[in-house]
Amino acid sequence: MFSKTIAIGRGAGLILVLSSIVVLGQSIPAGSRSSSLLEFPAIMLQRVTAGTTPVQTKVQAKLALATLVGRVVLPQGAILSGEVTESVPKSATNASRLGIRMDSAQWKNSSVTIKVYLTAQYYPKVMPPLQDLSPDPDLPNNVAVRPRRRRGPDNSPNPNTADSAPGRGTGPDLAPAPPSPDQGLSKHRVSMKNVELVRNDDGAITLISKRGNIKLDKETVYVLAENPLPAN
Repeated sequence: MFSKTIAIGRGAGLILVLSSIVVLGQSIPAGSRSSSLLEFPAIMLQRVTAGTTPVQTKVQAKLALATLVGRVVLPQGAILSGEVTESVPKSATNASRLGIRMDSAQWKNSSVTIKVYLTAQYYPKVMPPLQDLSPDPDLPNNVAVRPRRRRGPDNSPNPNTADSAPGRGTGPDLAPAPPSPDQGLSKHRVSMKNVELVRNDDGAITLISKRGNIKLDKETVYVLAENPLPAN
């Protein structure tokens, strides 16, 4: 029996893709932009391990960034709910398999119906930029000095400093702006190491690993989508 476990991206969140959503019983199309490109970053609210977490286990994730879909804004913190669709441990003869489908998003008194799947991508965590804490020689010793922002080579403000506002998508049907270093996340999603993705006959997405059991933590920003996403 192969006992190695693959823990995906400890210390990072999530993303989904929608083709249409239902608000108060009304179907709202995602618009002219292809739904397969929409992404929703979210963080799992429980740990999931292939072969240990049973199929049909109810799971939830928290949306990491507000996302505009059609005429509906899914706010940051919206709760995505769904279930485990596949859960097979790694063995000497079989690969580890894990599938998760999210069926709804809820916030305050609103909710939408969705159908998105865990993909083989996530946003890794990055170290925040360092600040210059050296004292200002022109000020008395008893005067507090605000940390200085590092500047770029052309003496312009560094966009990766803590004073920079995180980006947001504009206009309808845009995926959320990539996370910024200010949020402790990379701007680019990456593929899970030693994990492949397959599409089943029923349209569901399943992750497969021949190296060890696939494991999701509660700190990583994973990517869920209706369709597989192209690698960055």
